Amino acid sequence: MKIYGIKNCDTMKKALKWLETNGIDVEFHDYKKAGISADLADELLANIEVKTLINARGTTFRQLSDEDKAAIKDNQDAATAKRIMLDNPSVIKRPVLEHEGAYLVGFKADQYQDFV
Repeated sequence: MKIYGIKNCDTMKKALKWLETNGIDVEFHDYKKAGISADLADELLANIEVKTLINARGTTFRQLSDEDKAAIKDNQDAATAKRIMLDNPSVIKRPVLEHEGAYLVGFKADQYQDFV
């Protein structure tokens, strides 16, 4: 099992604490330290809808050009989303939990309980 995100994100902290409390070992991929590869971006985009994966309410998204924002919000453009994810990993919603080839975005304890 692997979890993707940024260590100092409050939602990440809640998810990591829940996983630890429930005795679930997880490999943590920190976007700030490790970045995101083109292969990982492709994998995430192949398994998660753009509108679910990209945090359109965050500061990073608000700083994007109007053209990029529109491409993601209106067209769900995976190519644009990939470019933005590679340049600005903070735009990816967190956490992203991967378990046996399935993905869960965000953190809600009941969803985690059902997922793992």
